[in-house]
Amino acid sequence: MPAPSPSAPQGPKILGWKAALAPLSGAAGGRDLGPLRRLAAFAGRYAGRLSIAILAAVVSAALVLAGPFMWSRLVDAIVPGGDPSVLGQVTLLLIGIYICQGFFSFLASFFFSLVSQKVILDLRLRLFEHLQGLSLSFFSYRRTGDLVSRVMTDVASIRGVLGSDLGSLISQVVIFVGALARILVSDWRLTLLMLALVPVVSLASVLLGRWMRRISVRVMDQYARVTTILEESISGIRTVRSFVREAFETRRFGRGLHKLYDLAIKQLWLEVSFGPLISVLLLSATVVIVWFGGQRVLAGEITTGQLVEFIVLTSIMAGSISFFGGLWARLQQAAGATTRLFQILDLRSEMAEPEDGRELPEIRGEITFEGVDFAYARAAPGELGEEPGDLPVIEGKAAAAPRVLSGIDLVVAPGEVLALVGPSGSGKTTLMHLIPRFFDPTEGRITIDGIDLKDVTSASLRRQIALVAQETQLFGGTVRENLLYGRLDADEGEMIAAAEAANAHEFIQAMPEGYDTIVGERAVRLSGGQRQRIAIARALLKDPRVLLLDEATSALDNESETLVQEALERLMRGRTTVVIAHRLSTVRNAHRIAVLVHGRIVEVGTHGELLAAGGAYAALYRHELAPNPDAVGV
Repeated sequence: MPAPSPSAPQGPKILGWKAALAPLSGAAGGRDLGPLRRLAAFAGRYAGRLSIAILAAVVSAALVLAGPFMWSRLVDAIVPGGDPSVLGQVTLLLIGIYICQGFFSFLASFFFSLVSQKVILDLRLRLFEHLQGLSLSFFSYRRTGDLVSRVMTDVASIRGVLGSDLGSLISQVVIFVGALARILVSDWRLTLLMLALVPVVSLASVLLGRWMRRISVRVMDQYARVTTILEESISGIRTVRSFVREAFETRRFGRGLHKLYDLAIKQLWLEVSFGPLISVLLLSATVVIVWFGGQRVLAGEITTGQLVEFIVLTSIMAGSISFFGGLWARLQQAAGATTRLFQILDLRSEMAEPEDGRELPEIRGEITFEGVDFAYARAAPGELGEEPGDLPVIEGKAAAAPRVLSGIDLVVAPGEVLALVGPSGSGKTTLMHLIPRFFDPTEGRITIDGIDLKDVTSASLRRQIALVAQETQLFGGTVRENLLYGRLDADEGEMIAAAEAANAHEFIQAMPEGYDTIVGERAVRLSGGQRQRIAIARALLKDPRVLLLDEATSALDNESETLVQEALERLMRGRTTVVIAHRLSTVRNAHRIAVLVHGRIVEVGTHGELLAAGGAYAALYRHELAPNPDAVGV
């Protein structure tokens, strides 16, 4: 089945999220948490699996620490003066330790990776669910490629930190502390010599980590921009070719790729230089420790086995320090990705549901606009990491914007067909989109059967409204899936009846697999008229009380328009209908016509009344009929 629509999210829910994760989405001081702490909170609901993973990691680390001690006994047994009788016992015991250590290491890695996959799943579902709840103004100024990149690529980039790195961190902390305690007991002089390196390594890790975080955020932002260019050029391939802009799009994509390449090379320099730098420091220290410890062996102050144990422990600690340094760099990269994720989760929809919202009862369909003004809210770039040239909008942070609608007072009676006409940009579509509460009025209010739209849940409102637009949105699945999107629980007979009423059954049956035919992405296998008839059948299956038609026949040829118009007439029967009129036949069939000019309703009446009045409608009628006898204005 296709994904749930933003107007009525029906996607999968994760049990207990609303209470458990409320502070993570910006409420209750959630913004004060660091991005990685907030990310860790997502793993908290898997405490049982994490406990197993942590216990296994601690046991594995303890067994790692037992290895050097046994090596010390092994070496002392084979050097001159040693006890060869314990050689076999120590050998078998050492092998057993390594086998057990491997098992517990596997156990820890498996459960940490399992938790990381669960958290990735939760994050993606949470992001998707949150995006479904944001108002349409957010999507109006956000590019699809950037959102896809954040949900898929950015989330994937933190998998390692949540999985293998988290397990290794626990093991390395135990190993480092245990090894440090052991070598302090063994020889404090060698310990001080070894620890002299720690500040140098720590400083290098902090500095490189900061640079790594900055460059990783820039890399991810640029990756999102390149993804957007790719998505736009592929989805708009017909437009690209019609304007012969293949070379232009290639250059645009190439510039984005080259910028991404330059940033990736900078990131690569930091990544590849970090390991060798730490290794040089640690290996140099190891040589000095062997030299100093060798002198103490020759002086008879420690045994050869003790020196071997110290060297092995020092090497293990050096590996821990190197791991901590590398982990710091990876944490900075993960923090950059996590910041981008929580930038989305922290957005508050300007279309918030009322706290005490009630279900809208079955309506008659009277729609009333009372002093309605509306202006789209925009925001300055930068809050989501955009550069100038991106087109963002920040939910709930309205900036000054010109009014699209002003002083709208209008009543649509139950069962009435109201046509909206006016010049392009006069606010017709915006006015229509206020009815299903895709947006809220800046001033005034809208009611249905006397009930303010803001007092009821959006889902209960939209369940009784259907929208058929000029640009029909079908999903890439089967015809059946697209039809049942109108009502998921409809049976076969109801689905076929809706298709027949929409003049769609005949052409669907003629398709290779009938109702199970794949329509392709954006329904490219269907003609415009076929897409519209499937959309009408989908609306019929929903059986709405209020119907919104946004120029549903404007882009069709005469034959397709006739079939679609017949289907629309069946769909409109007994329903309150608001239609944006493009064709004269639609206007004449309407009960009343509302004329919009610059966001204001200047006239309301029947076709005959408005022509007789000689006002804006009459002028629009005369102007549009001259070049096209079947059009009345868009």
